[in-house]
Amino acid sequence: MLGGGSFTLFHVRGIRISVDWSWFLIFFFLILTMSQRFGETLGESSTAAAPFALAVASAVGFFGSIVLHELGHAFAALRKGIGISSIQLWIFGGVARMDRESDSPATEFEVAVAGPLVTLAIVILASAIGTAAAGVGEFGHALRVGLEFHTAAGVSGIVSMLAWLAAINAFVLVFNLLPAFPMDGGRIARSFIWWRTGNRNLATRYAANLGRVFAYLFIGAGLLLLASGDIFSGVWLALIGMVINGGARGAAMQTALTDRIGDVLVADVMDREPVTIPGEISVEKALDEYFLRYRWPWFPVVDAAHGFLGLLERDRADEVPEVSRASSSVSDLVDHDRALFIRDDTPLDSLLNNQNLRRLGALMAVDADGRLSGVITVEQVGRALRDAAAASN
Repeated sequence: MLGGGSFTLFHVRGIRISVDWSWFLIFFFLILTMSQRFGETLGESSTAAAPFALAVASAVGFFGSIVLHELGHAFAALRKGIGISSIQLWIFGGVARMDRESDSPATEFEVAVAGPLVTLAIVILASAIGTAAAGVGEFGHALRVGLEFHTAAGVSGIVSMLAWLAAINAFVLVFNLLPAFPMDGGRIARSFIWWRTGNRNLATRYAANLGRVFAYLFIGAGLLLLASGDIFSGVWLALIGMVINGGARGAAMQTALTDRIGDVLVADVMDREPVTIPGEISVEKALDEYFLRYRWPWFPVVDAAHGFLGLLERDRADEVPEVSRASSSVSDLVDHDRALFIRDDTPLDSLLNNQNLRRLGALMAVDADGRLSGVITVEQVGRALRDAAAASN
């Protein structure tokens, strides 16, 4: 979906906020068009300082709204124990990269609806500030022309900007709530179908098919706009349809894979005897007896009762000064990130989109009491998929 090149803007509670190169296209286009609009509103040239400043503020405000929308999803996911690796802005908005899929219809609904609720709050806040600053009449007039690029006579620049932000976020809210999977509305629809049927794969299949219907409708509408001479809107809507179609098609293909896996759990395919490092030993001993011996980049660390403490990576151990390695305990260096381990009774199909599994190559599996019961690797998941595919043929 996203291009390969991106760079980090900032972090929010450990979540990386980045932009894809394609984001700059719409960002600068938005500044250009909004400069013209504010120039007409203020009766000045679009290159004058005031229209340009308002245009930049509008563009930053709009993409700030997108970030807040995605943070709504991210914080809801984190509350449900779903890790968030990053939020990336690109030409069609933003996407929060989750480490895994939701494990219940309620979780799916809460995560999906959190973003639209944040956008709704932004619409209400912008409208409230605009109304307080200009009164109901003036702000209502500005709101009626908030998405139109022509003169809004008698409206100040700040009020016009607030009205545009309220209007564009209202448009994003309504559009995003259409039941076109993988948009938020499609995910909300999937949560209801999942709740009613009790079958996540069936719900995903229905939601993906509905998403593809909307995708073709968007593409068709885009072609009609192109034929009528509205080139920008036509191309934009058609591209959105193509993106939605690709996402829905990918979800349908993944569902076909998960159907083949059936009821296989992590415990059914994991390595039940992984090499572990006792948490009480020194960093020096861990380097000599484990990292130098096995040449692996990381090891799970356990306590005396085999409880999982976390993961120790070679780079982290190497950072300890040599003079301190004999007196430093392994348990003080472990990474306690919850995204690095899963329950051993987790369905295997929930790992297909797990970003940490792809990054690390494996995840630690623990039992209900938090004891390390095994390690599940990318190779084991792939082998299970191949075996399931062979059995179904």
